[in-house]
This record gives sequence, C-alpha cells and structure tokens, in this order.
Amino acid sequence: MRPAPDRFSASRARRSLRALLLLGSALAGLAASTAAAAAAQARPADPARDARVTRADANRIRGAANAPVWVVVISDFQCPFCKRWHDETEAQIERDYVRTGKVRLAYINYPIASIHPNAYATHEVAMCAAEQERFWPVAEALFRTQDQWKGSRDVRAYLDSLLRTLPVDKARLDACVRGGEMRALIDADIDRSTRTGVGSTPSFLINGRPLVGAQPYEAFKRAIDAALAGPAAP
Repeated sequence: MRPAPDRFSASRARRSLRALLLLGSALAGLAASTAAAAAAQARPADPARDARVTRADANRIRGAANAPVWVVVISDFQCPFCKRWHDETEAQIERDYVRTGKVRLAYINYPIASIHPNAYATHEVAMCAAEQERFWPVAEALFRTQDQWKGSRDVRAYLDSLLRTLPVDKARLDACVRGGEMRALIDADIDRSTRTGVGSTPSFLINGRPLVGAQPYEAFKRAIDAALAGPAAP
C-alpha cells in the first residue's frame, strides 16, 4: 500500500499517538462530531442532515459502551490487505472480544483515491448505510465483492445493483449519496488520519497503540490482551 507499512516507523507512530487518540475520542463523543461541524460550515444549516451525519458517525462503532478496550480500524474498502484482514481476522476479534464485552470497535474511512479510484464511492455508500444502522452488513458485502467492483468502469452502477440485495432502504440511501451528505465526514476521517501520521491501510489503534498492516489474529490477541491487562497508552 502507500506507503509500505514498514515506512510507518515506531518513532513516527509514537509522535502521532496522542493525536490519533483524539480520533478515538471524537468517535466516543459523537454529539460533537467534527464531521457534522464541517458539514454545517460547508453548507447552510440543516439540522435534519446534521442529525443523519451524527447517526452515521455513531453507527460505524460496535461493541459494549463500557468495553475497556477500543480498537480503531483505519481502512479502505478497495485495499486488498484490508480485505485480507477482514476475511481472516475481524470475525475472530468479533467473536472473542466484541461479543464478550471486552472491545469496542470503530471504523475510520481512509480511501486512497490515487491508487483505489473506486474506493471513495464505496465509502459513501457504507456511511449512508450507517445512517440507517446498516454500516456493518454493507461493509461486509463490499469486502466480499471487492474483486467484482474494484476494476469497474462504472462502480456506481455496480453498487446500485449490489444494494438491491442488502437490508437497506435504498431510496433513502440513494438520496444520501446524491446529496453528498457523508462526504464531509469521510473527508474529515482522511484529513485527521493523514495529519496524524497514517499513511497505509489497514492501520489500527488498540487503546491508542498503533498496529499496522493485515497482521494475523495472534498479533491482535497479544495487543488486546496487553491492553486488557494494563493501563491505556498515555
């Protein structure tokens, strides 16, 4: 990916740690969403629209509200390594840590347009689905069908067909995409992640400590268990 994971040095990760923690804090304080504020500044005030953005912001998080460990996933739906992590590792974390109340998992949008030209459209669809509390099934479908849409010359037509098979209010989702309602939120994710040192996908924060790349479940188990056993990063 861009840049390769080994270029995300340990020193750079430490320098960006505090700022990245703010990213997780923003997710926990959804009523004060940076994305919603950006949307309000970019266009005339629209309380209903801003409420939809805030709902979407909240619904890309899953797990118990009092879970002691946050896992923040910074990902790109067109990234093959993100798909690998999703296919090989995410379900095990869900089973062992999210469902047991130990982990709260949050998704940060980081589509890399320079190498994944179809990604941004899929992130818009996923976040518009999040407004309907359907982020996770749509994310699952996007990763499952990645090989079918990643090279498409008309990705929106493909997504239109895919959405007809998923549990969403399609007319409502289409209106959200047409109106560009989630772009400020996605752009805020990209901007915050880039400014704080993220340069490749997938990247992760486990109670604030960075873990980079589609590493196996065992690497996440070690990191999560360490976070459960000790204090969060400063």
